[in-house]
Amino acid sequence: MISVTILTRNSAKYLHEVLTSTQHFDEVVLYDSGSNDATFEIAKQFPNVVVYKGEFIGFGPTHNVASNLAKHDWILSIDSDEVVTPKMAQEIKALQLDAQCVYSFPRDNYYNGTHIRWCGWCPDRQYRLYNRTKTRFTDAQVHEAVIIKNMQHLPLNGAIIHYSYASLSDFLGKMQTYSELFAKQNQGKKKSSPTKAVLHGWFAFFKSYILKKGILGGYEGFVISAYNGHTAFYKYLKLYEANQRLSNKRR
Repeated sequence: MISVTILTRNSAKYLHEVLTSTQHFDEVVLYDSGSNDATFEIAKQFPNVVVYKGEFIGFGPTHNVASNLAKHDWILSIDSDEVVTPKMAQEIKALQLDAQCVYSFPRDNYYNGTHIRWCGWCPDRQYRLYNRTKTRFTDAQVHEAVIIKNMQHLPLNGAIIHYSYASLSDFLGKMQTYSELFAKQNQGKKKSSPTKAVLHGWFAFFKSYILKKGILGGYEGFVISAYNGHTAFYKYLKLYEANQRLSNKRR
């Protein structure tokens, strides 16, 4: 048996579609860190959903809290804007699960109604199905991942549909969240400076728009590349300020 785990906070926009796609799984653990929208009302419509409320302590650690609340050892971790396709669900149901394996899925990322095939967003394989007695998520605050060291990897074909960003506001909101978590994670561990922030920002845009062919993606490719550049810039600028605060405290 498999438990699905989902982290939520004001996740009503896609949640009905997400939970509909997981209604054939025995249990869905929804771990919420402070929703004040319709998230709970939507969750109540699905009898296999169990809601827990708790603190958000970074993406990796919070994923591990959610998996520990599940009643089954097999965990399928998805985000609150990710939809399990019928092909993916059927493929999972047909598996003879091996605890030494971590299973991955391709992820189809969408922005502005467009399937994004540029900017490093495709291919985008995600390790999401694992046995919690054998592995877990890293403790990273952001860009967390299931630990696959010493595990076998079995790639599956059924895709996750990811509604990554619906608007420019989503880009700005996630830029704020990810840059803050990056600075928190690396404070006192990694050096930064305004110059380094500019260089990282410029190269992130160049890499996304030119090297990863965002230029072929029209408006969406440009916006995503600009977002990647701005996020890198503010990540390192916030890290610089965090390091400065830490240095001042030590004096």
